[in-house]
Amino acid sequence: MNYYTNELKALQRSGRYRTREVLDYSLKDFASNDYLGLSHKKELHRKTCLELELNAVHSSKASMLVNGYHQIHKDFEDALCEANNFEAGIVLGSGFNANIALIEALLRKGDTLFIDELYHASGMLASQISSINVIIFRHNDMNHLEELLSKSHAKRSVIAVEGIYSMDGDLCPKEVFSLADKYEAILIVDEAHSSGVIGKTLMGVFDFYDIKVKDNYIKMGTLGKAYGSFGAFILSSKHISEYLLNRAKPIIYATSLSLYDTLLAHNSLKYIVSNVQSLQEDIKKRQQIVYEKLDIKVDGLIVPIVFGDNEKVLEIKDELLTLGYAVGGIRQPTVDKAIIRLIARLGEKSEDLENVCQILADIKK
Repeated sequence: MNYYTNELKALQRSGRYRTREVLDYSLKDFASNDYLGLSHKKELHRKTCLELELNAVHSSKASMLVNGYHQIHKDFEDALCEANNFEAGIVLGSGFNANIALIEALLRKGDTLFIDELYHASGMLASQISSINVIIFRHNDMNHLEELLSKSHAKRSVIAVEGIYSMDGDLCPKEVFSLADKYEAILIVDEAHSSGVIGKTLMGVFDFYDIKVKDNYIKMGTLGKAYGSFGAFILSSKHISEYLLNRAKPIIYATSLSLYDTLLAHNSLKYIVSNVQSLQEDIKKRQQIVYEKLDIKVDGLIVPIVFGDNEKVLEIKDELLTLGYAVGGIRQPTVDKAIIRLIARLGEKSEDLENVCQILADIKK
C-alpha cells in the first residue's frame, strides 16, 4: 500500500520534493558545513585512531548514567570548558538532540520559552511539546523580544537564539545578552554555525562579542560542522549541567557519544586553538572574495543568494554540478524565499571559490 502517494505528488508539484544523493568526491564542495575543512585532514583521523587503539574499548557501550561515561568524554568536556570559559559541559549525540534536551528539560509548568522565529527546526520541534508555553519573536528584533519579556508573568523565562543563523548567515545581536540579564532569563545560544568560525579565538559568538559567561548563559554547539566530527556539546553552569543530567531525556536514555567522534572532535579543538591566526586569515580571505564577486558581506562562511524560486534554485544547483561545484539549493518551507546556499569553506582552494562566485554572479545578473 502506498499510503502517502498524494502527499508526495504535492511536494513534487510545488518543487519541494527532496532526495538523497551519494556524495561525489570529485566535486568542489561548497555545500557542506565542514567550515574549516577539517574533514579532509587525515592527520587528525590518524592521530585519533592511534589514541583510540590504546583505549581498553573502542565504543561507548551504554548511556552516560549507566557506565558509558568515559575519560575520553570527560577530557573533551573539560577542554571545551577551558576554551569557552564555562564551568561544566556535556557531550551528546547531535545538535538536534541537544536542542530537544535543553528545551524539553528546562521548560517546566509556568515557564515561557521566547524563541527567534528563525531558530533551528530542532528547537521549534521541541517547543511544540504540549506542556511548553512558547512565544516566537521576530527574527533578531530585540525591541520585540523586550516588549514580550516585559509583559510576561512567567515563573522562569528562557530565550533561544542562534549565534549565526544557518540559512541567513547573520549574527544574533549582542543586546540579547543584556536582555537576558535584565529580565533574569536563561539564555540558550545555539552556536552550531558560529563555533569554530568567528571570535578572537574562533570559539563563537560569546568570544566574538567578548561576553563574560554568567550562570544564566548556555552555549550549545555541534561537532559535525567546524569540528569535522559528529555529535554536540552543551556548556553551562555546574548547576544547570547537574539539572540536565537528571532531567534531559536525550542525555539520560541515549547511548553516549562514540569514543572515536569524541576523540576526533577533541583533536580538532586542539588544532583550532593551535592555528587560530592562520585560520582567521583564511576565513577573512574567503569573506573578501564573496564580497568582491557577489557584493555580499558575511559574518561567518554562510553565503545566502536569494533567487526566490524553488525550481530555479534546483536548476542552478544542477547546472553547477555539471561544472564540478556542489552548492546547496534551499527551498521553501525551510526558507521564506528559495536560495542558493554557498559555503565559503576552507576545505577548497580560494581560486575555486572565486570561480563559483563569479558563475553565480553572472547567473544572478
